Amino acid sequence: MAPENPEERIVWVGLSWTYAFYAVGGLYVVGPVIGWLLAGVLAARVLRVENRIVIPLPVWLWIIGMLMMLVAVVVGHLQNNLGTGQLIKSSIGWAKGWALLALFILAGSSLQIRPELIARAAMRVCLHTLLLLPVFIGAWLLRLPETAYVSPLKAVGGPGPEFFAVSLYELDPQSGLPRWRLFTPWAPALGFVANIFFLLALIERERSWRIIGISASVLMILMSQSRLALLALLFVIGVRFCLVYLRGPILAFACMVASLIFAYAGAWILEGLETGYESIKAARADSTRVREALARIALHRWRTEAPVWGHGVVERGPHLVEYMPIGSHHSWYGLLFVKGMVGFLALALPLIFSLLTLGLKALRGGIVELTGFFCVLLLFLYTFGENLEILAYLIWPALIFIGLAHGARPAARTTPVEEACS
Repeated sequence: MAPENPEERIVWVGLSWTYAFYAVGGLYVVGPVIGWLLAGVLAARVLRVENRIVIPLPVWLWIIGMLMMLVAVVVGHLQNNLGTGQLIKSSIGWAKGWALLALFILAGSSLQIRPELIARAAMRVCLHTLLLLPVFIGAWLLRLPETAYVSPLKAVGGPGPEFFAVSLYELDPQSGLPRWRLFTPWAPALGFVANIFFLLALIERERSWRIIGISASVLMILMSQSRLALLALLFVIGVRFCLVYLRGPILAFACMVASLIFAYAGAWILEGLETGYESIKAARADSTRVREALARIALHRWRTEAPVWGHGVVERGPHLVEYMPIGSHHSWYGLLFVKGMVGFLALALPLIFSLLTLGLKALRGGIVELTGFFCVLLLFLYTFGENLEILAYLIWPALIFIGLAHGARPAARTTPVEEACS
């Protein structure tokens, strides 16, 4: 497997060298660079008359939505008198965050990037993870410092030093147990990326790489100790099984059996689900308390202070929420607080439209469409537990796959990946 054109070389190096960039603390910088480089390649192709670029409607919605985010940034700053310097800083933040969602989806739909190349590059990261696990686990056993060093690249600016730190492990303040975040800024983010790698492992055509990918992805999810990551993994596996294997008469029979089971044991099932949900919340009670408090503060201040355009910038919360940013840990609350209803709709509309469009495509078959659907489903699930903007530099392989799925045509169903998975 080797890149065959400039865009594939950018993707290949950017993804398969993840740990190398992480070692120098440059991963937060590399993600936006890749996004804008791909945009440059696309712009060069557009300038060539012979290469006509067709952009699907859902991708246009992503472009418009992310541009509306920039409009919300500008209006929010003007309404709250935040100053020109802060406006420039926030606009750069937009270019490193929300803009990447549209850029990577656009690149996937319009550039010549093979899905099997993205999958193989991700599997190389999984292999590197397995090889480096003794180092990370050994650091905890030997009680070495949790953070090895913080890269001087933090001088370029970013949300915090954790984005440039090389972390060996970290201890849960509540339980005292170790958890790992590897090349991500916090452990739940590792669970998010691992779920994406798990999806890509399922389309890897070589069995040995597929085993490596699945093993490493599941290990990363377990090591992150992220409840959302584990639930997302189980949910994706369940939905994928239904979409792939339950079709036609089998689907009708399965629905009939499920209806009968629910009719006789519905109350017990609902009670069990509620108990399980409360147990999951209680497992990390402090985290749940902080998240709920951040949500209450974000909603109250959004409704009472800036319902349309938001506050323009992120603000730190009180001691009650351990001074965490208001609206963090949740894309929707964060958008309402910072960018108001305009920002909320700017993400909601393209996300829901992509979910519905790729859901219909997935029902008609095609591994690219199916994987793209699960990638956008993961994005949707994680809007309730993470800020998509701040993690765009890590989740871009999923964004490219969403673009690939939107741009896929019937002929794409005969790609080598699909032949291997058929």
